[in-house]
Amino acid sequence: MKRLILLRHAKAVPHDAAPDFDRALDARGEAEAADTGVYLKDEQLWPDLALVSPALRTRQTWALASQPLGSVDTVFDDAMYDADAEGLRAIVKARGGTQRTLLVCAHNPGIEDFATSSVGFGDRYAYARMKDHFAPAALAVLDFDIEDWHDIQPNMARLDRFCLPMPGR
Repeated sequence: MKRLILLRHAKAVPHDAAPDFDRALDARGEAEAADTGVYLKDEQLWPDLALVSPALRTRQTWALASQPLGSVDTVFDDAMYDADAEGLRAIVKARGGTQRTLLVCAHNPGIEDFATSSVGFGDRYAYARMKDHFAPAALAVLDFDIEDWHDIQPNMARLDRFCLPMPGR
């Protein structure tokens, strides 16, 4: 059994505030990312490895979210910045190794498309919310009945949960 935690970066400053790659989190985004870390810890969602886009807002999201978790091995992969669902799936296959639980922190529309295309069954209400809007700092937890990350395919995951940010919960 493998677990995949998909995290969209938290709320960033407007598009005209900086070049896209260099957009930082705004104050709400910082609170969302910190809340995500508390949620991960409280729910015992401990990634063995985090795969993170190198854009500023994803690095900041993961830096804040990972604080309550302590040390988590992290890889920043340039290919994740503009990756679509298939690109993210390929990165997970290539970098997953023997890890049981992976976390991917990336961007829309890729992260949402990766999540929705991976789900084959699970919580249908959570799936409907996820498909409707994968908001900044949203988190999807997917379980795969596989032994090796190379085996992931579309429509094979069970959606365990989909969570929207709730700073201060």
